[in-house]
Amino acid sequence: MTPAFAVVGHPNKGKSSIVATLAQDDSVAISAQSGTTRVSETLQVQVGSSSFTLIDTPGFQRPSRVLQWLQQHAENAGQRQAAVELFVSDAECREQFPDEVELLRPIVDGAVILYVVDGSRPYGADYEAEMEILRWTGQASMALINPIENEQYINSWQQALSQYFKVVRVFNAMQADFDKQLSILEAFSHLREEWKEQIKALINEYKDLRLQQRAQSLQVLSAMLSDMCSYQVSQKVLSRDQARPLQPLLEKRFYSALKKREQEGHEQLKDLYHYHSLDIRRSELPTEDNLFDTEKWIVWGLNRRQLLVAATMAGAATGAVVDLGLAGHSLFLGALTGGLLAGGGAWFGADRLADFKIMGLPMGGYEARQGPMKNRNFPYVLLSRYLFLHDALQQRTHARRDSLSIEEGDLTERISQLSKEQQKELHRQMERLSQQKVTETLEAALAPLFG
Repeated sequence: MTPAFAVVGHPNKGKSSIVATLAQDDSVAISAQSGTTRVSETLQVQVGSSSFTLIDTPGFQRPSRVLQWLQQHAENAGQRQAAVELFVSDAECREQFPDEVELLRPIVDGAVILYVVDGSRPYGADYEAEMEILRWTGQASMALINPIENEQYINSWQQALSQYFKVVRVFNAMQADFDKQLSILEAFSHLREEWKEQIKALINEYKDLRLQQRAQSLQVLSAMLSDMCSYQVSQKVLSRDQARPLQPLLEKRFYSALKKREQEGHEQLKDLYHYHSLDIRRSELPTEDNLFDTEKWIVWGLNRRQLLVAATMAGAATGAVVDLGLAGHSLFLGALTGGLLAGGGAWFGADRLADFKIMGLPMGGYEARQGPMKNRNFPYVLLSRYLFLHDALQQRTHARRDSLSIEEGDLTERISQLSKEQQKELHRQMERLSQQKVTETLEAALAPLFG
């Protein structure tokens, strides 16, 4: 039997959030309104060759009345499990207690119980009827304390839950990182002996999946950088006079296509990490939704000094670089000689994006051409934004429903953590990108940035 877990509890305590996070599926319906889940929803989670089932159930509505009914149909402990089965199959109970029947049905069918409570709300005796009903089912069980707003009442919940459940864990569905999610899955392996090896295999599959996601993220980034740094748009005409008026049109097509290509790369990255419904708020970018505002590129890429150092390391410029060990970093972001720094602006083209050219064709006529991008900071800007999104997706849980705003990157800090040889190779590949040269080792140069 595939391991199956019924997520149960009081309404609006984060059951659906638990399901979304553990399943790594952002399609699970979540709402602040109580009672979002009206019928049990089964989610089959496939990870490689392993799988498990999560069942999102309605919340308890009338637990005290249900417990009273059960007590009337069981004279001793030996009859309790049968009483629960009778309750689920009874037509009158289905009419009077539809939510309780719906949530108990998968448990009667063999699912392990995951009882969810809100650690930011005080424990009360009214929860005891719920826990007692679950104990009557005779199924293996585990309690999860989900601190939705704060952790104020976690201790009192732990004391109360330990009276009913052998395994009690704190699990914030909105903040749990990958390792915390795996630790909860590992706890699942102790609930049923016959599922132990299956759960262990599942955990290994999740670890392998994370490695695959990082490798594929690297491939997506490499392809995006290569495409965007080499992109150009052109149109053939009969004369130079026909070509000159095309500049505004080609510029618009050029920049629009680059923005679209970056967005495609970001969408591919979202899909790799199974964020199909996530909205990225590009309107809040520091670049004011303009990737090509060079005055603000320092937010994402490198500043003038850093670009000159990068070029020196890449062998594209000459000059004395003094490593001052600023802030303990080893990016060679020291002082450059005044002459090199003063002349550097023209060399790396801080205000130069993509040229518009009119070229004569061998067979007659002309070609108006916009691009490719010439600014040496351009690949660094794209790299920084992509890494920011990658980190955000890795740290985010699938239970969150807020949009993701891309903020300022920390590319300089990230590069400083690489070895000097790794930095040199990265800058060499960035330089080749800005010159539209072949970058056969680009992925290898980018890989250290992914940890």
